[in-house]
Amino acid sequence: MLVFWREKLVFLAVPKTGTTALEGALAPKAAAVFRDPPILKHTPIYRYKRFVLPLLQKAGDNDLETLAVVRHPVSWLGSWYRYRHRDDLVGHQNSTRGKTFDEFVEEYCRGKPEPYAGVGSQAKFVGDGEGSVDCHHLFRYESQEPLYRFFEERLDMKLETKALNVSPPMELTLSPRVEEKLRRKKPAEFEVWERGRST
Repeated sequence: MLVFWREKLVFLAVPKTGTTALEGALAPKAAAVFRDPPILKHTPIYRYKRFVLPLLQKAGDNDLETLAVVRHPVSWLGSWYRYRHRDDLVGHQNSTRGKTFDEFVEEYCRGKPEPYAGVGSQAKFVGDGEGSVDCHHLFRYESQEPLYRFFEERLDMKLETKALNVSPPMELTLSPRVEEKLRRKKPAEFEVWERGRST
């Protein structure tokens, strides 16, 4: 999470949406940077409003806006699957080794998934708990140009990023049957992505 005080903007870092690369480029411009631990770096909107915003409001009358990036649910889950497939997680309960991508996504669709598929929800991260997006500015991961343009105009800077914290490359294909199940079980994940700006 990055706070740009003068520019009245807070960047909420949804996991697996390229936030580490953006943080690396934007941090020098930020008034406050929350890098560690992950619970602070990846502060969802509801936790931001409950714990962080009151603190910022005490610092002055500042009408802060929030921004987040969301990724297509299949791509987002693919990134999680690949990230948890890495060598240093072998033998850990979060490892996806020995599981197919279909198995991973099917487990994610369960009410209480096993730890390896417990990766949270983008819809809950940016939502108000009642089905609406609670961020002022929502962008799609797949459409980087409008996101970069927004940051450059709002922060008055040239934004150049480097690939950081990238999941290991792997060819993944989700079967039509499992994708249909994902859409049926997790419609909010697709709805919130549809609401992201792409132009």
